[in-house]
Amino acid sequence: MRRNRSLERRIARERMEILMQLAEEVFHRDRKLARRYVQLARRIAMKYNLRFPAGWKRRFCRRCGSFLVPGVNLRVRCRKLRVIYTCLECGHVRRVPYAREKLQMRLQTLHTDA
Repeated sequence: MRRNRSLERRIARERMEILMQLAEEVFHRDRKLARRYVQLARRIAMKYNLRFPAGWKRRFCRRCGSFLVPGVNLRVRCRKLRVIYTCLECGHVRRVPYAREKLQMRLQTLHTDA
């Protein structure tokens, strides 16, 4: 019997979503358990070759795997057209560009030069 890969991937996405919601709910009570939920969700994503949904992608540290909550174990700073996320558990730094703002600035410079 053939495997239904689209069904497997859909179930895997649902499970990832459930695990990340559980990690968010349990974070303030038990950080180790939240980290374990993130670890399981990442393992599912790797096994089924899935991307994390955009909303969850920046909610965990790629180095140590901890669930990140701004102001608790995550520092967020805006510098030079970037958002800088720093995990306060392991010190990992992630820099994300401002895509829209960069485009707007380029358009403004084009209009002022003309």
